[in-house]
Amino acid sequence: MKEQIQDDAMIRIEGLHKWFGAFHALKDIDLDVARGERVVICGPSGSGKSTLIRCINRLEIHQRGRILVDGIELTDDLKRIDRVRREVGMLFQNFNLFPHLTIMENCTMAPIWVRRMPLEEARKQAMHFLERVRIPEQADKYPVQLSGGQQQRAAIARCLCMSPKIMLFDEPTSALDPEMIKEVLDVMVDLAKSGMTMLCVTHEMGFAREVADRVVFMDGGEIIEANAPDDFFRNPRSDRAKLFLSQILSH
Repeated sequence: MKEQIQDDAMIRIEGLHKWFGAFHALKDIDLDVARGERVVICGPSGSGKSTLIRCINRLEIHQRGRILVDGIELTDDLKRIDRVRREVGMLFQNFNLFPHLTIMENCTMAPIWVRRMPLEEARKQAMHFLERVRIPEQADKYPVQLSGGQQQRAAIARCLCMSPKIMLFDEPTSALDPEMIKEVLDVMVDLAKSGMTMLCVTHEMGFAREVADRVVFMDGGEIIEANAPDDFFRNPRSDRAKLFLSQILSH
C-alpha cells in the first residue's frame, strides 16, 4: 500500500526496500510524516516496524528507494548521516544509557561534544529536561540505581538535550514492568502535546488513541493501511488489521 505523499513532509520515504540476506524485510514502503505530526506504527511481531524506523537514522541500511529527513536524503555519505542524526532522537527498548556515567553526565555528553555547548549551559539544559520528565532528583545517580521506568525517562531527557526535530520510539515500554509503563507513556504524551514530530512503534493502543494523528498498520514488511486513530480502531479496512486489533485489544 502506498501512502499519499505530502509536500510539507519532515520525513519522506519512497519505494523503500530492505533485505536481510534473502529475507525481504521491507517491501515498497511509501510513507510521509508531516512536520509536527505524531504517527504510531503497529502490527504483529516481525512485520518490519522497528526495521523501518531504524532505517530513518541509518541504523539499518536500505537497498532500494529513498529516505529524506528534513530535506536531507540518506545515502552512504557520512556527512549526510551525521546531519540527520543530529536532528533525530531515538529511544530504544532497553534505555541504552552509559552505565559508567551519572544521569547528568549521560544528558550533557552529546551537547558538549557534538554541539560544543559550554558545560554549565549543558548542565542547566539537562536539569530542565530532567524536570520535564519528572526525575530531577536522579541527576547524580547512576543508571543502575534507577528503576526501569526512571531509566527510560532519563533516556528521553538525554534525547531532548540534543534539541531534536524528530523523535523515534522503538517499543519504548516493552522492557518495562507493567507498573512502570504509565510513567513513561505520560512523559511521551506530554512530549507529543508540545508539537514534536514523532514516530512511535508500540503496542500501547491507548497511547495511540490519545496522541496519534495517524496509525500505520504493518504486516509482512508492508504498510497494510494507515488512518486516523478513530477510523482505524472503529473500522479497520483490512482483515489483517481486524485480526490484529481483536487479539491485542482482548488482552
